[in-house]
Amino acid sequence: MNLSPREIVKELDKYIIGQDKAKRAVAVALRNRYRRSQLSPELREEITPKNIIMKGPTGVGKTEIARRLAKLVKAPFIKVEATKYTEVGYVGRDVESMIRDLVEASVRMVKEEHFESVSQRATAVAEKKVLAVLLDALKESKGESPKEIWEEGIRNDLREGKYDNFNIEIEVPDEQKPLELMPGMNAEITLGSIFGDIMPKKKKKRKITVKEAMKIIVAEESDKLIDNDAVKTEGVRRAEEEGIIFIDEIDKIANKAKQGGQDVSREGVQRDILPIVEGSSVTTKYGIVKTDYILFIAAGAFHVSAVEDLIPELQGRFPIRVELASLTKEDFINILTIPQNAIITQYSVLLAVDNIDLQFTKDAIEKIAEISADINATSEDIGARRLHTVMENLVEDISFNAGGDIPLTKVVVDAKYVEENMSSVIKDQSVKKYIL
Repeated sequence: MNLSPREIVKELDKYIIGQDKAKRAVAVALRNRYRRSQLSPELREEITPKNIIMKGPTGVGKTEIARRLAKLVKAPFIKVEATKYTEVGYVGRDVESMIRDLVEASVRMVKEEHFESVSQRATAVAEKKVLAVLLDALKESKGESPKEIWEEGIRNDLREGKYDNFNIEIEVPDEQKPLELMPGMNAEITLGSIFGDIMPKKKKKRKITVKEAMKIIVAEESDKLIDNDAVKTEGVRRAEEEGIIFIDEIDKIANKAKQGGQDVSREGVQRDILPIVEGSSVTTKYGIVKTDYILFIAAGAFHVSAVEDLIPELQGRFPIRVELASLTKEDFINILTIPQNAIITQYSVLLAVDNIDLQFTKDAIEKIAEISADINATSEDIGARRLHTVMENLVEDISFNAGGDIPLTKVVVDAKYVEENMSSVIKDQSVKKYIL
């Protein structure tokens, strides 16, 4: 997708409030990726992405900016936590696994696209197979009918979903579980992957609904119709050229104390991450993957440590630094109302399922924002996540009493309702101001 930086920021504004500096930084980084793709192969080889490091408290939009950015351009994306990795020589996940995870996500994305292109053909084959089994099952219970009329009528009913919950018995692939080589570690080894196509794939009979049977057979037929080698090749290419890796909690591996003990391991993880970010080749089950052109976005609160506490070499690989601000009362008001996935909208549509017409007045929204901002200021600042805590407390009674066969009920939440229902929380926060 060919979007200008302004257009990218405009798209991000639909879901993320504020943080304009961070949005501009990621928008430029994404546009530079497009600009690079338009150059000659010789020049393209010389230009690498300018990685970004975001500094700011939790819940202010760091992860969401990266995730929405990747979704916007349909780029392979994974989020990893720096604290999950251990230095080479220790038991645990090695840093190269983030590249393997990215490639896995990329291949899956390409496969889904190829599935969509052959979905009509696969559905036609699946329909034919399910229809044959369904006819046999129905003939046993309903008796014989003229074949042409019978088949045509059942086919139409099948397409309309009238038999979705009807149980039939079909053969499905017998999926083998991966072998667990070490407790807690993900092993991608099965007998099928060891022997490849030498051994025929095992199948087993299962009694399932027609809807589920269609889904399984469509997936099976789609797999036969697509070129898996082409999918893997394209998946690796996309991971290398378009992949985005978001490394969260990078501040937790910063070597603040500059001394022994646990900090040695932390610095070891940094040194292991360094070649991945600098550009190296990682072996995956889909082949060798080069990390030179993957965009890395690191993030952390940096309350205890600073960006400067990371090893100099790693700092150098993140030339763009952006500081995200804590959210204010005005930000909370906007988060509650403006985005396409606004929190007020989420709660309204959820409760509408149980015939509750939930409405919030303007003064109620302001009060919710004010309470959220005050709690963040007097206790731990958890950003926009505080709104979910406040909202859950606020609508708990409404949500608990909803359900069943109640008629459509209109519930208006105003500032007075918010104060009454949040009084215990407000009182608790007021007392905390005087506790040293």
